[in-house]
Amino acid sequence: MVLGKVRALAVCFDTLNESNLPVFSGGELVSGRVVVEVAGDVRVRSLDVTARGVAKVRWTESRNAGANTAYTQNYTEEVEYLHHRDTLIGEERGEAGLHEFAFSFHLPQMALATSFEGKHGSVRYWVKAELQRPWMLPVKVKKEFIVFEHIDINTPLLLAPQAGSKEKTLCCWFCASGPISLSVKVARKGYTPGDSIQIFAEVENCSTRVVVPKAALYQTQTFFAKGKGKEIQQLVSNLRGEALAQGKSQSWEGRMLKIPPVSPSILDCPIIRVEYALVVYVDIPGGLNLSLSLPLVIGTIPLHTAASRTSSISSHGSASGWLGVPEHPEAPPSYSELAIPESHRRHFLHGVHEHEQEHASAALLTYITEFRYLPPPFYAEVDPYPEQVEPGRPDTCPSR
Repeated sequence: MVLGKVRALAVCFDTLNESNLPVFSGGELVSGRVVVEVAGDVRVRSLDVTARGVAKVRWTESRNAGANTAYTQNYTEEVEYLHHRDTLIGEERGEAGLHEFAFSFHLPQMALATSFEGKHGSVRYWVKAELQRPWMLPVKVKKEFIVFEHIDINTPLLLAPQAGSKEKTLCCWFCASGPISLSVKVARKGYTPGDSIQIFAEVENCSTRVVVPKAALYQTQTFFAKGKGKEIQQLVSNLRGEALAQGKSQSWEGRMLKIPPVSPSILDCPIIRVEYALVVYVDIPGGLNLSLSLPLVIGTIPLHTAASRTSSISSHGSASGWLGVPEHPEAPPSYSELAIPESHRRHFLHGVHEHEQEHASAALLTYITEFRYLPPPFYAEVDPYPEQVEPGRPDTCPSR
């Protein structure tokens, strides 16, 4: 028999979303086919399929001594979420042509880390097929798939409003400069990519300087290895208010900050965390910025219609009083507006319907896929608002 040549070896997944990508969640069935194309008869020892999911962290730090490097320290850590292996065929002879071999396995029911690519680490899932032949090197192919650990923002914790206030005096003693005050509120803590954060803020400038209120959404990636952490902060989105002269104030009554395509929050992985925060701050030329940070969670299951209405009423009703604006209460809704149909009642008792969850996953994946292939945003390994002292002038007042 003349030994044939393996022309192609490929892994194909059965379940693809509308973006033609394989996407799964914990506990779901992953199935597909290994396609082998050969020219002529071949002798096969085995065809194996291995599925793995790994969170991996790695970075290097060096310490210099003069012109030489004293030492280099590598920090690495790994957490395995999935390991499954199957032998699809044993030793046999194969004929020329195209052959397909099915495989399937269930993802673990445990909480899996969402697929992620960061500066110092990643969370990746893949299926690898390996064709073994006697007296020849094996032929291998690997194909990644995406895993989402769903975060439902329709929970009391993530629907709760976030608020805070701060005040800062630029100098003390005999200086006539007054304080700068900042108050901020947002309707909820949880959002999904594509949402807009509605910001209610009040800024009052009693200082002698011209200041500018601004807002920014930051992503913080934290990597852990060998008892040490490495933090990367990235600017995701921002907006700018109008400059404020002495004695002036400014109100943001629902300024919108759009959330672009970003990875969901990762909160349960022991070596990688992805967190978000809305930072509203007052840019003070020649002085320390007055900043207020509100932690946010980027989820995967978007806001339900009823939850959206409740959140909107809550934020608008309480934000007016909180910002010192007179409230204008509306007439109470009719019973027909409050009555919940039985189908919706079952919906809230048993969670999101399957077709809604599929739609939510598809919509989210559109953003995540777009984000995955964008160039990485700017990052900074230093505090964006460092504690500074204005040159030539003591700053003995508390900065908060």
